Amino acid sequence: MLIKTGDTVQIITGADKGVRSRVTSIDRAKGKALVEGANMVLKHVRRSQKYPQGGRLHKEMPIQLSNLAYFCESCSKPTRLGARYLDDGAKERFCKKCGAGHGEIAPAKASHAKK
Repeated sequence: MLIKTGDTVQIITGADKGVRSRVTSIDRAKGKALVEGANMVLKHVRRSQKYPQGGRLHKEMPIQLSNLAYFCESCSKPTRLGARYLDDGAKERFCKKCGAGHGEIAPAKASHAKK
């Protein structure tokens, strides 16, 4: 799972197909992500001190990570991400379509450095 919090993703299946937005949180154990403004549901709330009016609230629900595609800013397309080692031995994410790097995931290791 190379998608991280703060990444821009595009939803590729479901009712919100085509929506492009930011990831607010990720649950790695369940393989789901919370995407800003997508997969909205109505939650019925009983009147309480916190919600004196009661009624229906709009709430975002998690989306399966397999239904999301990372949106690459350099090629302006939804794409898959890959991982590769740089010359100094650091590991980074990269776009599979254009090859642009999208941040380091692991610090440099001497064993992976090119000689």
